[in-house]
This record gives sequence, C-alpha cells and structure tokens, in this order.
Amino acid sequence: MADRSAPPLDPIARRWTLAAAAACLLPLLLQVPPLLGVGIGAVAVAIPLLVRDGRAPGWLRLLLIVALMGTVMTRYEFRFGRDTGCALLATMLALKPVEMRSLRDARSLLGFALFAPFATFLLDQGPLPLTLGLIAAVTVLAALLKLTDIEVGELSSTDKPWRRFATVARMIAIGLPLALVVFWLFPRFSVPMWGVPERALSRPGLSDRMTPGDWIDLVADDTPALRATFIGAAPPPSQMYWRGPVLWDFDGRSWTAVEWSRSMGRTDTAPGPKRYEYVLEIEPTERNQLVALELPLAAPSGSQLGKDFSLRSDEPLNGITRWRMRSAPRAALATDPTRTGLHPALRRLALRLPPGYNPRTRALADAWRREAGPSTAASDNAIVKRALAWIRTEFAYTLDTPLLGRNTVDEFLFDEKAGFCEHYSGAFVVLMRSAGIPARVVTGYVGGYRNPVGDYWLVRRSDAHAWAEVWLDGRGWVRVDPTAAVAPERIYDTIADRRPGALGGFVGLTPVFNVGDWMRRSWNDFVLGYNAARQRRLLESFGVPDLDSARLIQLFVLATVLAMVGMLWLTTRQERERDPVLRAWHRLERRYRRLGLARASHEPAAIWVERVIAARPQAESLRRLSARFVDWRYARDHGGIAGAEGLIRDLRKHRP
Repeated sequence: MADRSAPPLDPIARRWTLAAAAACLLPLLLQVPPLLGVGIGAVAVAIPLLVRDGRAPGWLRLLLIVALMGTVMTRYEFRFGRDTGCALLATMLALKPVEMRSLRDARSLLGFALFAPFATFLLDQGPLPLTLGLIAAVTVLAALLKLTDIEVGELSSTDKPWRRFATVARMIAIGLPLALVVFWLFPRFSVPMWGVPERALSRPGLSDRMTPGDWIDLVADDTPALRATFIGAAPPPSQMYWRGPVLWDFDGRSWTAVEWSRSMGRTDTAPGPKRYEYVLEIEPTERNQLVALELPLAAPSGSQLGKDFSLRSDEPLNGITRWRMRSAPRAALATDPTRTGLHPALRRLALRLPPGYNPRTRALADAWRREAGPSTAASDNAIVKRALAWIRTEFAYTLDTPLLGRNTVDEFLFDEKAGFCEHYSGAFVVLMRSAGIPARVVTGYVGGYRNPVGDYWLVRRSDAHAWAEVWLDGRGWVRVDPTAAVAPERIYDTIADRRPGALGGFVGLTPVFNVGDWMRRSWNDFVLGYNAARQRRLLESFGVPDLDSARLIQLFVLATVLAMVGMLWLTTRQERERDPVLRAWHRLERRYRRLGLARASHEPAAIWVERVIAARPQAESLRRLSARFVDWRYARDHGGIAGAEGLIRDLRKHRP
C-alpha cells in the first residue's frame, strides 16, 4: 500500500526501479510455460505504461489480480507445486507497480523482486538462470543506491550510472570471498535435511507405466535426459540401448512394471565379453528409475540392480546425479549351458494376457504357431522373424496417431498400421505372447549425439524408446526392436539429423550448440555436482584423501573468520565520501598536504586558503574556488546540479 508520508518518486528513480524489477522477472518468466510467460510479460510491460503515477483504482487492481491468478491456476489445473508457486510469484511481481508512488513503495517492490531470481533456482540451476539472476541482483542494488541518493539530496543524482554499478561491483567483490568459503567449505549432507515441493506439472520421463500415446510429449521434448562420458571405447550409436524400466504386466491398454519380478529367478541373459566403462550424468526426474547401457554388470552405490537388469536409485533423482557404471553388450548366444529355462513364475507372467482383448491378434498368432509347429527355439525364432518381416513390409512410423479403442493391439496391427515405439513394442509383445513365446517390454533411451567439444554423448528426452525382449530357449532374453524394423532412421540416424537445440537443423549453428551444451555440462560437473563426497576429497591433491567432519568444520570456521576480517578491513579502512563536491574538495586538500600545507581540522576554509596563498602566491585561484565551495555548502542558492558539476570540474582541475 502506498505511504502518503513517504518522499515521492521522481521519474528517474521510477525508471531505475522498473528496470530492476524487470531484470528480476525475466529469469522466472523463462521457466514458466511459454504462452503464460508471454502473457505475464505483457502485463509487466503494460502496467507501467498505463499507470504512470502508481495510482490505479482499487477495482482495477482487484480485477487484474483475480484475472491473472485465475489464469495461472487454470493453467496448472489448480495443482500446487513449485511451478504454480513460481508462476504466481511472477504474476504478483508483474502487478506490483500498480501501487508504486513513493520511495517506500519502490523499495518494497525491489525487495519483493529479489525473490524472483532465487525462485528461479527452484526450477533450474543452470548457468543461464545464474547469470540472469546476478544481473538482476546487481541492477536491484544499483537501483537501491539510486533511491538512497535521492533521499540524501538532489546533488547525488549527478552520479553516472557506471559509477553506481562500479560501487555495486565493489560491494560484491568485498563479499565474494565469504560466499566462496560457504560454497566450498560449509558442511554438506549426503541427504538433504529438507525438500521442496514437487513440480505441479509432471515432466515427461520414463516411468513404470506405458500407455500407447503417452509419450507424445516426451518424444517432442528436446531437453537433455543424460550425458555419458566413456572411459575408453564407446559402442556404436546403433547399440546404445539405455535400459530403463522393464514392463511385464498388460491390462489391455497399459503396460506396468511388476516389482517382485525384479528379484525373481536368475539373470537369464548372458553378457558378452566386451566391457564399457562410463560416467552418466542424469538430469533430475523426481523418480527412482535409472538407466544404464545394457547390460549393467553391477549396481553403483546408491542404487539397486534387478534380475531383469533394471536399475533403481535409493532416493528420487531430484537433482543432477552422477553414476559410474560398467556394462557389457549381451552375448549373441548364451555361454552357460545351465540357462535352459525360464523361472516358472516369470514364464507365467511373461505369457499372461488379459482375457477378452485383441481377438484378431490371438487368431493370427495361433495360425502362425500351427504353421511353425510346437514351441522350440527354432520355431519361436521363426515366428519372431515372420512378425518382423510383416511389420517391415506393411507398417509405417508416425507420431500422428489416433486414440485407440478397447482392442488397442488389434486396431494398431490390422487397421492403423502406423505408430511409434510405444505401439510397436506393445503390439509385438502381445503378438509373441499370443503365440506362446514369453515376452516383455523394455523402456529407456536409444542412441545419442556425440558432442565433439567435450567428447561425451548427449541423450535427450526425445530419444526415449521402447523395445521388446523375447525368451528363446538356449539364448535367454533376446532384444527385438520392431520400431527399428519399420523405421531404422529413427534409431540409427542420430548424428546427421538430430543435433541438439531447437535450431539444430542449421548446420552452421551446430558448433554454437556444442559449446553451449559443453558449458552446461561443465557447470553441472563443477557446481551442481559438488556434493558431500567431493567435498570430503577437497584436499586430496594436498595429501588429505578424506576430509572428515571435524577437520571440515575447523577449516570452515578458520576460512570464515579470515574472510570476515578481510571484509571488515576493506569496509572500514576508508569510508567513501558520498557527496561528490566534498569528495573533490578533500582531494584538493590532499594535494596541498603533500606540500606541507595541510588544513587543520579546526581551520575554516577561508583562513586555510589565505595561509596557502601566503606560502604559494601562484595559488591565487584557490581563493575563488574556496569562495564557490563555501557558497555551495552554506548559501541557499548554490546553482543547482549544473553549478555543482562545474564546481566539481574546477576542483579536480586545480593544481597547487
């Protein structure tokens, strides 16, 4: 609410305040849905133009609040979370200038605006939000300095903007050592002591459930899902199947994981002789599902490996996590002669189909079984090849698929004959199960883009994929990718056609995207990946392999004390004179001090000037300067800002 007793806001201070508020709002607007961000941004621009004096009628303010709040809540379907809270904060910040009339209102707006860049970090902690947040914070501090200058007096407004920013930069530089000490040495906990609310809008990602059509948002999302750095040789992109959740149960429409199957039986798939070592940097998903290049040989610390080679983290992936893994490609044939059968419970699960669904698919599979003969490795393999040949010749790949009805597999195989990996993998598994071949759906990612700048592989959410695995006696679980049969370019052409970035089609800009993504990865590694384990190894290069808690606290206290002593010394050694005329006068006095003509603290300016002229007659001009300075300090009419600027200029020019 406006304070009528507070000093009014002049146009220059108003512009400074609005610019600082806009700088704070910008990083937050980039995190909300684009259409909503444009709308809030338009309101933020329109309000200062329409309400120039900060005197909007009460009914108008109420109408704007109700309309914008209602729009935000409707967009987020009245679900509360980080997204909703941040969007509401952006809305309130955009509306706040409707009541900005005094210096107190301006300070209130700037204080409130500082919440915006910090709220941005709840949604994205990348280098761009940090850069924009720092710019916003510097702008706000400069605006606050401007407001303070106005309160001090009109003269201070002669300061140039760059001088104001230089003052802010000096303040930041003084506090920077303490900030670095807190970042590097403040004890970090392996498990956060508190959490933040989950996002109101769930981000597309892998889960334990797959329904045909659900992945449309996922395959359209070009943001990174993970980055992989291989230690040694990397497999070819066509063999980069990043294995995620394994789905066993089908209810006629959706596939879901069965938790008990992860620990049932043996690992009935033989790894090949090759080994791949790599480090995965996985983007946050707020879920426990991990991916690994198949087949992972062991669970990294903090995760669990199921018998079906699916990995789960012990804690939800709420931030960027790094996992060092070791995998092997699956063997072409089983090398263990004892792997002759599937556990009975798993076999029943891998053949189970809901009754009453997809009669045409069942009839086709029965016919194929009768023609192939009783179930053996050879006859089962013949049915698999027959199904792939059928798909390869009669089907098409498209993301534009209609909503299927009750018998989803029948409609896809016999009517539509077009879809994407969700349709192909699910329908293929139903077809195999109907023919008596155990099968399951595996989800994850496939392929990747090699960034030559950092020599790592980038896998995006749009690389999400689903494939099938069938059980063949003597070979174990065998991967079958029906989507690759109909659209191999979807799987293999991951380098030429799928460069990172929304504008990746412009070949000339690819190096820019490569450098940008490499910077993002470096940021993740240097800042976001600095966790408790890395903090313990902070002094490893100095011969201290493990910095225990007691030593860490001692080091933190010592560094903090040193940083604060340095801040205290820098801030108290010489307080800067705020009045530029006095500052120029004191400089002039220092010039004469070097000649042994310093002014005594009790000595009036006029008496000191006469003493100086007596000693140095050539300093006659100092008498006129002194008179002008005294007029400025004590006379009522001193010429305003223009007079002050001229006096400052002449004081600076004067030499003994």
